[in-house]
Amino acid sequence: MKNYLSIDIGGTEIKCAQIDVSGHIIEKGKVSTPDGKDKFLAQIDQIVQKYSGSIKGLAFCAPGKIDKTKIRFGGAIPFLDGIDFGQIYQAEDFPVAVINDGKASILAENWLGNLKDEKNCAAITLGTGVGSGIIVDGHLLQGTHNQAGEMSFMIADISNPKDMQGSIGKLCSAVRFVGQVNEQLGYEDVSDGVHAFEAIKNHVPEAVAIFEQYCLQIATLILNMQAVVDVNKIAIGGGISAQSCLIEGIKQAYDQLVNDDNSIIGQTLTKPEIVAAKFRNDSNLYGSLYNLLLQTDHETV
Repeated sequence: MKNYLSIDIGGTEIKCAQIDVSGHIIEKGKVSTPDGKDKFLAQIDQIVQKYSGSIKGLAFCAPGKIDKTKIRFGGAIPFLDGIDFGQIYQAEDFPVAVINDGKASILAENWLGNLKDEKNCAAITLGTGVGSGIIVDGHLLQGTHNQAGEMSFMIADISNPKDMQGSIGKLCSAVRFVGQVNEQLGYEDVSDGVHAFEAIKNHVPEAVAIFEQYCLQIATLILNMQAVVDVNKIAIGGGISAQSCLIEGIKQAYDQLVNDDNSIIGQTLTKPEIVAAKFRNDSNLYGSLYNLLLQTDHETV
């Protein structure tokens, strides 16, 4: 019996999974994202050809603006600009679908995760940058140019607006946050999230200070989203969402922000429920597949 292949293109890694129509992962793997277009395409083709005889659909998600099956710009991976997976694999005997990674994350959670059946909700994925997706009145918010929900491009620090330094994508990056903690502690492997969170849980003052500031930045992003779209529930995804202290830290920062620091906001805006995403690092794999299923079944979300 044939299944589906989902491929999640990230700034650090390419993840892939063979998944059935009910959302059960049969096999998955990951490789480092190559530096350069030719090496990247060769790596993708190696993954696809491994499964091509045993799949009935190919689903991608990627950063950047998606025009049908073509990637525009590519966000944190500029060489993705212009790549059209539908065209590349048009000779294959299976459909191909491509979706923005932030939108994939909310489709996953709304399909089988912690936002299941919610009509007004959002998902935020914390990784190299910040992915996000929004569902309003039961419909995925696309925008006129398929760019709705691109939170990474929001400027949050106008004192440092150049070169994306003051952007949400930079300030709320999980990779940057973990790196800051480990650098502050003098730890050689700056990408080691386990080490960073161990220091936070052990109440190392320098680590806690960076953690609290990070939680405040995420809470501020949630507040700004809530002021515009007014959702019931927001799921936080990405690898660090597995840390329960992160979700609690964000909730505490949100309460401080809207009740203690700005009470008029707390009296006016209803706080959304903030939860961890069910699928965490696998969200985009599920969401990519659901996007393909919606297209081939001609449904709408």
